[in-house]
Amino acid sequence: VAHAHIRGGRRAKSRFTVCIMSGARSKLALFLCGCYVVALGAHTGKESVAEHHEAEYYVAAVYEHPSILSPNPLALISRQEALELMNQNLDIYEQQVMTAAQKGVQIIVFPEDGIHGFNFTRTSIYPFLDFMPSPQVVGWNPCLEPRRFNDTEVLQRLSCMAIEGDMFLVANLGTKQPCHSSDRGCPNDGRYQFNTDVVFSNKGTLVDRYRKHNLYFESAFDVPLNVDHITFDTPFAGRFGIFTCFDILFFDPAIRLLRDYKVKHVVYPTAWMNQLPLLAAVEIQKAFAVAFGINVLAANVHHPVLGMTGSGIHTPLESFWYHDMENPEGHLIIARVAKNPVGLMGAENATGETDPSHSKFLKILSGDPYCEKDAQEVHCDEATKWNMNASPTFHSEMMYDNFTLVPVWGKEGYLHVCSNGLCCYLLYERPTLSEELYALGVFDGLHTVHGTYYIQVCALVRCGGLGFDTCGQEITEATGIFEFHLWGNFSTSYVFPLFLTSGMTLEVPDQLGWEKDHYFLRKSGLSSGLVTAALYGRLYERD
Repeated sequence: VAHAHIRGGRRAKSRFTVCIMSGARSKLALFLCGCYVVALGAHTGKESVAEHHEAEYYVAAVYEHPSILSPNPLALISRQEALELMNQNLDIYEQQVMTAAQKGVQIIVFPEDGIHGFNFTRTSIYPFLDFMPSPQVVGWNPCLEPRRFNDTEVLQRLSCMAIEGDMFLVANLGTKQPCHSSDRGCPNDGRYQFNTDVVFSNKGTLVDRYRKHNLYFESAFDVPLNVDHITFDTPFAGRFGIFTCFDILFFDPAIRLLRDYKVKHVVYPTAWMNQLPLLAAVEIQKAFAVAFGINVLAANVHHPVLGMTGSGIHTPLESFWYHDMENPEGHLIIARVAKNPVGLMGAENATGETDPSHSKFLKILSGDPYCEKDAQEVHCDEATKWNMNASPTFHSEMMYDNFTLVPVWGKEGYLHVCSNGLCCYLLYERPTLSEELYALGVFDGLHTVHGTYYIQVCALVRCGGLGFDTCGQEITEATGIFEFHLWGNFSTSYVFPLFLTSGMTLEVPDQLGWEKDHYFLRKSGLSSGLVTAALYGRLYERD
């Protein structure tokens, strides 16, 4: 495959970002940019892969799908009309499966809402719903037993695709399940309607299904009475877990699945609207992989006009991802993925004591006055002086939350800012100053817009302009290069590292972990200008 290795992030003028990120500890990040390359297989030309034996990897694919949507999702239509629309999307799925099969793909993931679309009412979505028997109760191969249940045409097509491509297939569809009025949760119309992910084996068998628990303004669907904690086993990579879109921000099922079920791989259909600076699709997908030391196979729908793009195959140390706000086309990502993901180097096994900036960080944490006396005078470490010149604090809205911030000025410094119980700290050096305003912000409280959940956030962000009120705006380009430690006294063990550089490029921290009751992120050698570096803590018990 012909491709260009591009060093750094000089992609401000390019229309799209398709990148491969390799190696957290290597100062040189290699990027492959171009739709064609990734469509043919993003795993080509990667030195880190070639070193290992083939048996340690599996081949995965995710498809970012520009779904064909109903022109009027509120209209009441027939099952036949609904099937005509859904079959157009399924035709595209089938093409992608065949392309993936030629590359030896063993598992493919399609996005949430990719087959039926969105913005339905409970009544208008009904013709789009397949009947869903419980895979725990019924063993079924829809392709080979098409007449066993009525209203299962979509499941049949997906099952046949899995057989045709000889791969595990994960897709999302709307499903229905009749219920009786004696059932305490049974809706008035006598049926449950679920936002459902399905998993088929390469033989077409319905392996399992997951019904979305954390709905995001989806009045057409019901929340299942019990949370599904779904795992499935594969012959090529062991156990996978599954959840959908908004679920990623909540304890159930996402965290419990990883905590209690020994899952190393997650398949993640999503229909995610990007929200910068903290919750772009690829940003949260990557953070999840890094925080838990797992592989995340994330497929998003592609509707740039709705702010929906961003899919990826993420391991803790590398990512193959796609984010494009201009191109209307869909996109297939194929990558070789380690069966046993290697986590990021943590604090406990780091040898950073000898690094001057890390020594300074550890000194500050231990509360040393870092002053030495000799016969004549007292010599204090630079950090004390920096701290004496306190920066002005200000407030600005970031993603509908009222952050408290301090400006990040000068070529080096040590800053802190506090709110409620959370204090955030930044120790930084900048090789050159750029004409941009950066700020260190803190938020500790209940987020209440587009969902209600408790967060603790320490964020270093590039502001939209030079005014304090521009901090928190949605920015994708930056030139500021930092070497830094960012840390905070989080009161949760669930902290996700969000890390974006210019052109929607993902970065991996050099080091991450706990040190003296503070969670820290350390990075030097950025490949392009910093957009966001944040520690995003979730206090699930305070939701």
